[in-house]
Amino acid sequence: MLSDVMEDYLKAIYVLQAEEGPPVSTSAIAEYLGKTPPSVTDMLGKLVDRGLVEREPYQGVELTSEGEAVALEIVRHHRLLEAFLADQLDYDWSDVHAEADALEHHISEEFERRVAEALNDPEVDPHGDPIPGADLEPIDEGSGPRLSDHPEGDHVVVTRVSDRDEEELDYLADAGITPGTTVEVVDVAPFGMVTVRTPAGEQSLPAEVARSIRVEDAE
Repeated sequence: MLSDVMEDYLKAIYVLQAEEGPPVSTSAIAEYLGKTPPSVTDMLGKLVDRGLVEREPYQGVELTSEGEAVALEIVRHHRLLEAFLADQLDYDWSDVHAEADALEHHISEEFERRVAEALNDPEVDPHGDPIPGADLEPIDEGSGPRLSDHPEGDHVVVTRVSDRDEEELDYLADAGITPGTTVEVVDVAPFGMVTVRTPAGEQSLPAEVARSIRVEDAE
């Protein structure tokens, strides 16, 4: 049995690997989880001993196949719960992340199966993140280009947004920037603002927010 904290580390490594590729540095994990580097180093040593991660000296860590399977199960729980909370219990998409974090370690496989069945086996959560299948086979996270990568005049469809910041999600919802929305890049300022045209009108986004939004060409 793994502790909740160990599972949190494996999920964090999984997410960071998907975003930037392996190996994942200690500092990146510390920032993601809000931990100190020494505490991260200590936990990584325990995960190495259990065969869940491999460490590359002076580089970072990468999930083993066993560690990836554990991470995929927690990610599946988390994203299914987010979808269930939003679809069945009318949670705002900015509130589901914290609730799913609290519940993801403690649901049974039967509960997971029933949630998936009630939602007709959804492929993505409310933020556009793909939900691993019940077989826990590795999935294509399909990170794709970022909104901040596109020049003026491009028309793109939002595919994913980061679920880590509640205020940012509230802002994006108010701006009408959600998965499935087509937006036009109107202006890219040299010092950090990206202006887009949405069905709700023009919206100016800080570059860091635009960087957290994944898109695909509208064509």
